[in-house]
Amino acid sequence: MPLSRRALLGASLALPALAPIAAWGFPTRPVRFVVPIAPGGANDILARMITERLPPVLGQPCVVDNRPGAGGNIGALAVVQAEKDGHTLLFTSANVLTANKYLYGTRMPFEAERDLAPVTRVGIGTILMVCNAQRPWKNFAELIAYAKANPGRVSMGSSGTGTISHLYMEKVKRAAGVDITHIPYRGGGPAISDLVAGTIDLMFDVMPALLPHIREGRFRPLAVGSAERLDYVPELAQVPGMAELLPGQGIDALNWWCVAAPAGTPAAALATVNDALRQVVGQEEVARRMLGLTIKPMVDTTPEAFGAFWKSQMPVWQALVTESGATAE
Repeated sequence: MPLSRRALLGASLALPALAPIAAWGFPTRPVRFVVPIAPGGANDILARMITERLPPVLGQPCVVDNRPGAGGNIGALAVVQAEKDGHTLLFTSANVLTANKYLYGTRMPFEAERDLAPVTRVGIGTILMVCNAQRPWKNFAELIAYAKANPGRVSMGSSGTGTISHLYMEKVKRAAGVDITHIPYRGGGPAISDLVAGTIDLMFDVMPALLPHIREGRFRPLAVGSAERLDYVPELAQVPGMAELLPGQGIDALNWWCVAAPAGTPAAALATVNDALRQVVGQEEVARRMLGLTIKPMVDTTPEAFGAFWKSQMPVWQALVTESGATAE
């Protein structure tokens, strides 16, 4: 079976043509999806790709509202404080719902598990370690050997303190026994620009913005953050995963993108949005575009199923933050 078809079938999302589902009176006005990062990032790209296809299903316009700042907390708080009727939703990645609780501590302006209601995940992915193609390391082993011989001389940029890229790089550093200098940026864009320029050596970050530079020969992929190789990304199928590179360390960087609502939103509204997202993400064109961004489509069967998964992820991210020693700025 061809790779792309296997990946699409693996998502278990294929559905008939889009069908309107808003039959009980929701929504009655445009639905706003708050994205807690600036335009142009993977979260924003994915949100726009999906929401532009929702109006025929929900029967109302859908708009993206970017509210960046404070590691995603500003946008999430806007949703927490919104009317609890399903017309304002949060479209975010894992960090905001999990890591921020432990990064911000008593400065956290809300309690995500208490103040937000799960709707569904829409996609899953991992992170990718790349170096500037002018660096001498041809693979992960060469990088680690150099880092051991030259403590602190290798620099890794990230999209910010406490992001998935930072937390998992700290875990890799401990597992490999190396000292790599972390340089946090305010977003992935500036870090990528410095990696292109050679100002920093490495990034270990989400893949959509890194792949074009790999294709054009500016970056060299060294490792994927998942335990196994990525069979759904042909260009990276030969890049080893963490189970090969650091066996026995249990490193498996899972990122996920999801939708949540203000706590107290009627269960019927949550179910309606879940069903609508299932229809849209299940479309072959959307699934292919998501895979092109290295994001594997998936939708939870019910909001409750996503809630159970979310709960199971809290100790995972708590351990990542604790082990890294990271705190929010």
